[in-house]
Amino acid sequence: MRRPHFILPTIKATKDCISISTKYYGKLHHKNGPANAFRHAFWNYLIAKRCFKWQKNEEAVLNWAKKVTDWHEDSFPNKELPKAMDLHNNEVGRFIFEQHSEKSEQEIVELLKQMALESTKIDESSVLSEYKNRMVHILEQ
Repeated sequence: MRRPHFILPTIKATKDCISISTKYYGKLHHKNGPANAFRHAFWNYLIAKRCFKWQKNEEAVLNWAKKVTDWHEDSFPNKELPKAMDLHNNEVGRFIFEQHSEKSEQEIVELLKQMALESTKIDESSVLSEYKNRMVHILEQ
């Protein structure tokens, strides 16, 4: 482990992300809709934000968040489109941290909830690079 000081903030960020996602979306965040897009983006943002308190190095915390969440996607196999959607929304969350690292977590929750409302429905023919920095989903909720 190259960054043991990031482990506890990552675990706490993960638990808090699930709790907050459930608060706003119930069980819908476990499906492949806008609520799931919110959860993935918020998870990446929250890992970066919480780890940044321990090491004030934006690049390091963003790399860590990507490593942890990519590992999750690789370790828990998913169909191709849902995996691509999750990876895309993870990237959105890291982008939001880069753009808004000074904002409070509650401000980011509100921003991401709005982004989830504006999330774009995709399918196998979608080109995800066309939706850079915007959330995507597969199922309508």
